[in-house]
Amino acid sequence: MATDTLFLIDGSSYIYRAYFAIRHLSSPAGFPTNALYGFTQMLLKVIKDHHPGRLAVVFDKGRTTFRTEIYPDYKANRAAMPDDLVPQIGPIKEMVRAFSIPVLELEGYEADDIIGTIARRCEEQGLEAVVVTGDKDLMQIVSDRIRLLDTMKDRVSGIPEVVERFGVGPGQVIDILGLAGDTSDNIPGVPGIGEKTATKLIQEFGSLDALLERAGEVKGKTGERLREFAEQARLSRRLATIVRDVPLDFDLDAFAVAPADNRRLAELFKEYGFTTLMKELTSEATLTTEHYRTIFAEADFRALLADLAGAGVFSVDLETTSLNPLEADIVGISLSFRDHEACYIPVGHAYDGAPAQLDRTLVLEGLRPLLTDPAVRKVGQNLKYDYQVLRRHGIVMAGVWCDTMVASYLINPVRSGHGLDSLAVEHLDHRMISYEEVAGKGKDQLNFARVPVEKASTYSCEDADAAWLLHRLFLPRVAEAGMERLFFDLEMPLVPILAEMETAGVKLDLALLGELSAGLGSQLTALEEQVMALAPEPFNLNSPKQLGEVLFEKMKLPAGKKTKTKTGWSTNVEELERLAEAGHEIAAAILRYRGLAKLKSTYTDALPRLVHPASGRVHTSYNQTVTNTGRLSSSEPNLQNIPVRTDEGRKIRRAFIAEEGHLILSADYSQIELRVLAHLSEDRVFCDAFARDEDIHTRTAAEVFGLFPEMVTPEMRRQAKAINFGVIYGQGAFSLAKQLGITTKVAKEFIDNYFARHPGARAFLDGCVAEAEARGYVTTLMGRRLPIPDIASSNGNIRAFAQRNAVNYPIQGSAADIIKAAMVRVTERMRREGLTSRLIMQVHDELVFEVPEGERTAMERLVQHEMEHAAPLRVPLRADVNVGRNWSEAH
Repeated sequence: MATDTLFLIDGSSYIYRAYFAIRHLSSPAGFPTNALYGFTQMLLKVIKDHHPGRLAVVFDKGRTTFRTEIYPDYKANRAAMPDDLVPQIGPIKEMVRAFSIPVLELEGYEADDIIGTIARRCEEQGLEAVVVTGDKDLMQIVSDRIRLLDTMKDRVSGIPEVVERFGVGPGQVIDILGLAGDTSDNIPGVPGIGEKTATKLIQEFGSLDALLERAGEVKGKTGERLREFAEQARLSRRLATIVRDVPLDFDLDAFAVAPADNRRLAELFKEYGFTTLMKELTSEATLTTEHYRTIFAEADFRALLADLAGAGVFSVDLETTSLNPLEADIVGISLSFRDHEACYIPVGHAYDGAPAQLDRTLVLEGLRPLLTDPAVRKVGQNLKYDYQVLRRHGIVMAGVWCDTMVASYLINPVRSGHGLDSLAVEHLDHRMISYEEVAGKGKDQLNFARVPVEKASTYSCEDADAAWLLHRLFLPRVAEAGMERLFFDLEMPLVPILAEMETAGVKLDLALLGELSAGLGSQLTALEEQVMALAPEPFNLNSPKQLGEVLFEKMKLPAGKKTKTKTGWSTNVEELERLAEAGHEIAAAILRYRGLAKLKSTYTDALPRLVHPASGRVHTSYNQTVTNTGRLSSSEPNLQNIPVRTDEGRKIRRAFIAEEGHLILSADYSQIELRVLAHLSEDRVFCDAFARDEDIHTRTAAEVFGLFPEMVTPEMRRQAKAINFGVIYGQGAFSLAKQLGITTKVAKEFIDNYFARHPGARAFLDGCVAEAEARGYVTTLMGRRLPIPDIASSNGNIRAFAQRNAVNYPIQGSAADIIKAAMVRVTERMRREGLTSRLIMQVHDELVFEVPEGERTAMERLVQHEMEHAAPLRVPLRADVNVGRNWSEAH
């Protein structure tokens, strides 16, 4: 963009647009940041897309202006600024200044007036002005040299666009506003005259003044109103008119774009948790590469081995040919055991002119004693990957001691990601060399084996060095937070366990999946025919837009509140369930169709494509650093979402089978979260019921309904189960009433009766909220800290959600700790006893094993014992163990 163009950003307009575009976001400390983040992104979009030569951001300063003096009701209808937006205004302006962009505001005037004044000066000096705004009122200042830019709609408005919008030129826009008024600003206009009528009148008479002078020529009610409210029309025009001679002292040259203050931006991004922006904008390469070296000679390699043995701890990072550890060949190995020092050993670079490298087998065999020695501690970033690749090359790494990704997750589980690049930016103030910088991008990206050794060496040494430096920062923080035992006894032993699970994979019955897919296809066809028979006309069932039109416009079904959007009617699950509950058969059929379609696309169709050609098994990825509560998640495929209780879900589980001569063993914790609640709360009734091995839901039903346990019906038990789990999830009377199909009053009575019988549970749950309010976090049974950053939010809905998390997180997190402890205990005992059974899946509160038929009895006893003794609780842990030829039979 030429330097003779000035971009003026309507900051006040964009603050609100950013606030409502991103409904909720907060910093690690709980400070609301949705408007701040959205505004910053908007600012960056202007800079990146348009490269302005001159730039300024303009804000309103207070609500009192000359307009409120002449008309006190001006903007009086506007709601007060949201509580969680108020504290963001200062940081937004601070962020703008950190970009070295002038911030303009003036008491008594609005941002529009300042923009109009500066744009006029540009025009007078032969410069161009682009006003970045979504406010239609600013169309009145558009000219040959002044345009409007709405970045959120990617729309530029010049004179033709003004005429298209208002039917008149920019100079007559204020006449339209004077007649029609503006409800958003509480400008009255002339009663009964809307924008369309105003446009016609101004087009006919040429101006508001001419119209009012000749108002007698206008017939009917419109003429009467014009004559009666002539002064109000003139006042309205004055209120709508942008002042273009604001007494503001400025120099257009001062708006020339200057380099951003990267140090200040980095501080702000770090404070507010904008880690992606830190990486993109403010970071620089600060780690020295002076002591990085590449090892080509065997003598140097032998010397390195001696140094590593003497150090007793080192970081390791592999460079490979693939991100898939089951297919990756090692290209090079980087190692570090001192700050700012690292070595790279190339073993697989293959390109014209590549230097001679040490033999891969020689290097791996040389490293084997160190890599397999549990007394030599290994550090790294995402060590699970390196473990799997080394295992593929015949080395089972031991002494997996500190994974910086896992340590970062423990320290801050609500962080959006724990990649090495962003961790280095945040904690080392260093921008890492990106993979694209060494290997290229897109279709031209090189396999790492073809990357020049000198580039690969610096890149890989930096990875090993950064991981080494980060581990030295993170471990003291883990200890300071009281999570040292959790890290070393639970999370780190889990890394090789997950690596082994992923490597093992699980066998699938592909023929059965094919049958299931065909069956689901037939059901979907029948359901589609059913929906079309119920609909007034054919439509694309997979198009939410068409579906909304059919349901709410053609069939005139009752629409829910606020379901109409700019893109069409909402047809989400909640809306369809509401219609189905009201007896509309078509909604029930659509819900059924969607559920089956998702199962077909996600599982019966997708699973066969995920089978690895070499192993003939599917290898899911277990994610240790994703959920806020410490729970594991899985991807490709996501095993957590296979329905447990539906017939289709059970059929899909039948397709998970054991190898010939083996069985599937499933061990599932019984009501673990309620047992955790009983332990943490020490609630006498709960503890007594579990000690007696009673059915806890029947016991709760008997208490809530005031009956003997033998009088409890299945429906009563179902309701009691909803109450029990509703307590864990912080559910209120309204949500419980909706779930059970009862009135809110009855639901409240249920909850009140429940807590009257469980005072210990009530006290514990209240204590969780108090702990979160006092500390900003809650803790699990094993000391895991789970941040609740929004517990002090000024937004009531956000705060209520945080309070529910404060209740839920200690219970869910403790359950997660226990299942992880069980995985570690079971695996260690299997190893001690020399069993060949394999842990192949972890889903919710369930562990799944593939067991040789000869180890069945031993494994049943072992798994049940270790799971039931995974944590010392005041109530007994119970694990249900079952065996079958497939997962469905065993569950």
